[in-house]
Amino acid sequence: MPKSILLTGSTGFVGTNLVKSLTLKSDYIVKSAVRHAVNKDDGLLFEVGDINASTDYRLVLNNTNIVIHCAARAHVASHATVDSLAQFRAVNTEGTLNLARQAAEAGVRRFVFVSSIGVNGISTQSDPFSIKFAPAPHNDYARSKYEAELGLKQIAEETGLEVVIVRPTLVYGPNAPGNFGMLTKLVRKLPVLPFGLANNRRDFIAVQNLADLLVTCATHPDAAGHTFLASDGETVSIKEFTNAMAKGLGKRVVQLPIPVGLMRLVGKVTGKSAMIEQLFGNLEVDSSNIQQVLGWTSPFTMEQAMATLKDSDK
Repeated sequence: MPKSILLTGSTGFVGTNLVKSLTLKSDYIVKSAVRHAVNKDDGLLFEVGDINASTDYRLVLNNTNIVIHCAARAHVASHATVDSLAQFRAVNTEGTLNLARQAAEAGVRRFVFVSSIGVNGISTQSDPFSIKFAPAPHNDYARSKYEAELGLKQIAEETGLEVVIVRPTLVYGPNAPGNFGMLTKLVRKLPVLPFGLANNRRDFIAVQNLADLLVTCATHPDAAGHTFLASDGETVSIKEFTNAMAKGLGKRVVQLPIPVGLMRLVGKVTGKSAMIEQLFGNLEVDSSNIQQVLGWTSPFTMEQAMATLKDSDK
């Protein structure tokens, strides 16, 4: 019987790219657990409703060997009346652990969890983040992911479920949401950017590279029990990153020499300090254990990955 992989979050940014990578492996059947199934006739789509502590996965987990859990709650409305940590926990912590327990009961062998580099913190100082660093989640989203990690390790100890944790840096690529999506719009529309004096050091990961890494984590015999900090392996400044983006989009931009201190002041005055830090601060990761354990290197360079942005304009 062919091996079966269950994917959550298959309609999201990472999930859609992961489906492409998984379907290249003819020896795996790929099943998707979705909130609402648009195509009811697709036998590999399973409607499970909202993700929480009560979601029933028993049907979709039947004859499943591997779970790759990408689905998560990434945002909470600013006007929400319930505290954000509780909302993040309901999906990212309790929902994840509910799925993992049911997976273990169903005889699933491996559980790959897409966490967040935010578990390590918001920025680095002199040394890159590594698996040796003590976690320091910088917001409620990251805290909910870290609590899920802890719970998964406990389930692994109790049941023998093989858990693999991946903490990606900022994921970029065609149609990416969040800050990368915002930057893409700026580069498309503006001929000038304010990053001329930025010499910070940040790591990123192309969605194609992350998808390939997740497939490797799902299938490599030595991945079990490890936590990986995922990046392209190319450390760049925000100036270099946006220049690469512009080249990929076929645009020309001028980088204005705006002092970084001034940009931080603007961020403080406008209440956008966190966003400014994500642009101008440092965030380096030591991904060396991925190569050591899995023998994995990024199949796409940053330039190659950025070149696919132009296709999304068509």
